[in-house]
Amino acid sequence: MEEKLISLWVFLLLLNPVKPDLATSLLDEFSGGFSAAGNNLSLDGIAAVENSGVLRLTDYPTTLAMGHAFYSHPIQFKNSSGEVMSFSTSFAFAIIPQPGKQGGDGLAFAISPVKGLPGGRRGSYLGLFNASNNGNFSNHILAVEFDTYMSDQYGETDGNHVAVDVNSIRSIKSVPAMQFKGNDTNGVPLNLSSGQVIQAWIDYNSPTNQLDVRLSTDSAKPSSILLSSEVNLSQILNQSMYIGFSGATGLASSSHYILGWSFNMNGEAKSLNLEQLPKLELPSTATGTKKNRTGLIVGVSVSGALAVILVIALAFYIVRRKKKADAVEDWEHDIGPHRFSYKELKKATRGFKEKELLGSGGFGRVYKGTLPNPDTHVAVKRISQHSKQGLQAFIAEVSTIGRLRHRSLVQLLGWCRRDADLLLVYEFMPNGSLDKHLFDEPQSIVSWEQRFKIIKGVASGLLYLHEGWEKTVVHRDIKAGNILLDSEFNARLSDFGLAKLYEHGSNPSTTRVVGTLGYMAPELTRTSKPTTSSDVYAFGALLLEVVCGRRPINPTASSEELIMLVDWVWGKWAVGAVLDVVDPRMEGKYDELEALLVLKLGLLCSNDEAEVRPTMRLVVRYLEGELELPEDVAMPNKKKGAAAAGRHTVEFQDYSESIPTTSSVYDVYGR
Repeated sequence: MEEKLISLWVFLLLLNPVKPDLATSLLDEFSGGFSAAGNNLSLDGIAAVENSGVLRLTDYPTTLAMGHAFYSHPIQFKNSSGEVMSFSTSFAFAIIPQPGKQGGDGLAFAISPVKGLPGGRRGSYLGLFNASNNGNFSNHILAVEFDTYMSDQYGETDGNHVAVDVNSIRSIKSVPAMQFKGNDTNGVPLNLSSGQVIQAWIDYNSPTNQLDVRLSTDSAKPSSILLSSEVNLSQILNQSMYIGFSGATGLASSSHYILGWSFNMNGEAKSLNLEQLPKLELPSTATGTKKNRTGLIVGVSVSGALAVILVIALAFYIVRRKKKADAVEDWEHDIGPHRFSYKELKKATRGFKEKELLGSGGFGRVYKGTLPNPDTHVAVKRISQHSKQGLQAFIAEVSTIGRLRHRSLVQLLGWCRRDADLLLVYEFMPNGSLDKHLFDEPQSIVSWEQRFKIIKGVASGLLYLHEGWEKTVVHRDIKAGNILLDSEFNARLSDFGLAKLYEHGSNPSTTRVVGTLGYMAPELTRTSKPTTSSDVYAFGALLLEVVCGRRPINPTASSEELIMLVDWVWGKWAVGAVLDVVDPRMEGKYDELEALLVLKLGLLCSNDEAEVRPTMRLVVRYLEGELELPEDVAMPNKKKGAAAAGRHTVEFQDYSESIPTTSSVYDVYGR
C-alpha cells in the first residue's frame, strides 16, 4: 500500500510539480499488463484491451485499419527553463501476420501533443500522419517505428526495420531489426513479425540529444545499442505531451500487441519481466486444424459402409466447391497485392447491383463497395469480358500500380479473379474523375486554385513514375478521365492498364500504338515506342484542357477555333491573345501569371519534336517556381488550315483499346 502511495505521489508531482526543473514522471502501472488500465488508457480506432490484459492495436484479418492507445494524462517533458528532459521507456510487443500471408504494416511508440493522433492514416503512415500533414513542422510528433513493410515512396530499404520519425513518416534514421543479448556485441537478425514477444528500450539523453533504441527477446536490457540517433527535441516537443502507441495495417494485415509498458522521466525505465506478462491468446493454426480433420476422417473411416458414403459425399462437395472457388494460377502468386475473394467483393457491392454502379467505360463497369471492419468505401472495377485487352491489361495494372506508392497515384487495394471475372479494388475517390468537372455540364465550376493544385499533383505523380521508382513506368494514357479527385480535390493518376515498364537508362521496346486520340505523341506512328517523352506530350494536352475547359479534340468546333485544341492555343499565342483561351466559366477569377505559365508549359510539352519537350523533373521545377520558362516558346513548323489539323487525324487501329475521350475510369463517378 505504501509503495502505491509513493508511486501516486510521484505521478502527481509530474503533473503539478513544486519545482518544475526537478520534475519526474514514473509510469509503471502497465508493467504487468493492461487489465487495470481503466480511465488511464485512451483507445481509438480498433484498439482494445483483451480479457487476458494484452493491449491489441490491430488484428488480422482486418485490412486498412489502425488503432491508437495513449496514456490518458499529459506528461511534462520540459523543465522550467524550457529544456527537454531525459526520458526512458520499455515495452513488450508482438506482431503476428495473418497465417499464410505477408503481414503489414507496423507499430510505433509515439509522443504527440494530442491523444489519439486524429490526423493519422492507416497503411504506410502507421496511423501517425497523413498526406496533408506529413513533414509539417507543426506536427510536434516524435515516433520510433517498428515497421514490417517496405515503402519505396518514403525511401525505405528494408521491410523489417526500426526507425526514428520526426514530424514525418520519412525517417531520419532507419536500421534493419536486430537483437542483442546481455553484453553480446554481435547482433542477430530479428524478425519483427515472427510472433515472438520482443522487448524494446528507448532512451533519450537530453544533454547529448542522443536517442537510443535496443531490442531483445529477453527480459534483461542489452548493453549494445541497435539504433542511435542525434536529435534535438527542444523544438519538437511541447511543455507537456502525450505518450502511447499506434498500429496500422494496409493491404496485408497483422495483429499488433503490446503486452506491458514502463515509462520514466529523468531516469531509466525498468525492464519488463517477460515471463510475468499476460500471454497471447492466439487462434488455432492451420496445422492444428489439419490434424483434427485427419483424425476425424480416420475415425469415421473405421465405421465401414457409413464412412464410404461420407467420403463420397465429402468428395462430391469438395469438387463442387472447387469449381466455384476463385482460380489461382502460378503467375498470380507473384503479382501482388492483396487478393480478395469473389464472395467478399460480391457482398461489398451488394451483388454488383445497379444502384452501386459508379460508371462504365471501355474496360468494364465500376461499382461502389463497402468493406467491413471498419467500414471502408472502395471502388470495384469489373473488367468487361469483351475488352480487347482483358487479362493482359488486368495483370499489367495489378503488377504495376499494386507496387507503386505515391500520394498522387490512386491506391490499388487489391484484386480478384474468378474464371473470366477480373476485378480490381481501388480506394474510393468521392469527387470522381477530372473530366466530369471540366466538361459537359458540371454541378460546380472547378476554381483556378483547384486546377493549379491538380496540375501540380499530376506532375508530381508522373515524375515518380518516370524517375522515382525502381523502374521507369510509362503510363501511356494520361488524360482528364484518368485523373481522380479525393474529397479535397487532390489529384490521383489512375488506370495503369496500358502502362509499360523498363529499366532506367534502357530503350523501350517497340509495341502496339495505344492510347487516346488527342493525347498521343506524333512520333508513336513512326517508332511505336512509348517513352517518357510521349507521356510528357499527353501531359501537355492535359495542361491545355485544364486551363481551357475544352477537350483536346473538338469535332464540332468552328473554323476559327479549329478541331485541335493545341492548334487553337498556338493561334492565340501567335497573335498575343493567349489568355483568351482561359475557361470563361471561371469568370476571370484566376491568376494570370500562373495561367500563362501553364499555357506556355502546355505548348512546350505538346511540341511535335520529342527532343524539345522538357522532362517531368523540369516540368515540376517550372510549376514550383524553381526555374523560369523561356520567354518565347518556339512554334513548330506547321502547315496552315486543314493541313494543320490533319496532322493529328492519323488512324490508329489500336486506339480503341483505351477508354475514349468521352468516358473515364469512373464514367459517372461522383454525379
